[in-house]
Amino acid sequence: MNTTPRVSYAHVGAKVNSKHVDSLLRFFESGAKPERNDGYGVEIEHLPVRNSNDHAVSYAEPNGVETLLERLRPYYDPDKEFVEDGHLLGLARPGISLSLEPGGQFETSIGVLHTPQELLDVYGKFRSEIDPILDDLGFRLIHYGYQPVTSFADIKINPKRRYAAMNDYLGRVGAYGPCMMRCSASTQVSIDYSDEKDAVAKMRIGSALGPIISMFFRNSPFFEGAQNPFPLLRQRIWDKVDPQRTGITPGLFDPRFGWEDYARDVLATPMMFADLTHTPEAAGLSEDEQEFAAFKRNAADIYPDRELNAYEVSHILSTHFNDVRLKNFVELRHWDSLPIERAELLTETVGNVFYNDANFVHWKSFVEGLSIVDVELAKDDLQARGMAATPFGKSMDEWQDALGLENIRADIPGDPAHPDVFQI
Repeated sequence: MNTTPRVSYAHVGAKVNSKHVDSLLRFFESGAKPERNDGYGVEIEHLPVRNSNDHAVSYAEPNGVETLLERLRPYYDPDKEFVEDGHLLGLARPGISLSLEPGGQFETSIGVLHTPQELLDVYGKFRSEIDPILDDLGFRLIHYGYQPVTSFADIKINPKRRYAAMNDYLGRVGAYGPCMMRCSASTQVSIDYSDEKDAVAKMRIGSALGPIISMFFRNSPFFEGAQNPFPLLRQRIWDKVDPQRTGITPGLFDPRFGWEDYARDVLATPMMFADLTHTPEAAGLSEDEQEFAAFKRNAADIYPDRELNAYEVSHILSTHFNDVRLKNFVELRHWDSLPIERAELLTETVGNVFYNDANFVHWKSFVEGLSIVDVELAKDDLQARGMAATPFGKSMDEWQDALGLENIRADIPGDPAHPDVFQI
């Protein structure tokens, strides 16, 4: 553990329970892999759209997303289904799980993988099962960072109590909460860490390089039914959703930063939604008493004064959405939804940065000289000037070479040069 003196970045006046802090620290420790594993977890969110008009497909409509999940049931383990209030919301089997984001976005979580190429095999099997069902239902799953035609105002939230609370909360505190929940879709890559110092180094590198890599993998041609005007739409949306739980982790580039600082920041933040379904003290309470909106209360206000169990810890961490999120792995969250070949290339790029020893030493040295102001300025530069930006003093051509992306196109599909815009 990091024992150097630290500055607390937790919210001023917020109550944090020391036993809860210890619980998160143990959870982070449980994810450490001192022996190299070089594992990847890859999440790809898809946007469901009708073949006839490219409008978003909702959960409950006839031949919609709920029907799709029901038809997929035989391919997945019956004891791993996720059902809430009688609605099927998720499926799983070894190597892959399916879940839904608030606006019906269809997420595949794949892993643990040990080479980027394995992604093609697992995802290929998934598509071989789902595509005939999609053809029959009259819609498809596309890979864009934002719905191509339908506005957020025309998409209904899935029937999940957590999403109802998030919808209420995020619709009040920032600029793009409803847009994020209903219309956005991402590709996320998770990686291993060996110990606390390694995890923090990877969080710093991911926070600094993630927005730059995003420029080469951006895939959001549309925003609210029109051409997207923002160089990095996903970044713009998330930076403005709720500053107390998004963006760069507070204090991350302070040399004293460690797991305890991350734990205290998460625990001090209002939770949005409380989940006591796996809290023994709440046994026998009604559903409304076990799951409820928590707009002002944080973990210390909700959970008992004791060590937290793994479910409780996982839920608390899931209510935070930093650019790079720490769980019992490091989750890199910058990127738009991508077609599978591009997702494989992104995973390979992540591997070259974090799992290539020489490259990792280089990037670790690079971020040691950065402050959070430097990283914020780089993000702002990219957002303002796109491919003309010079984050950290380097041109995007220089960054393309530095990241080994010399052969990748950095333009966004969906402009007049891409007549096959809806064929992805």
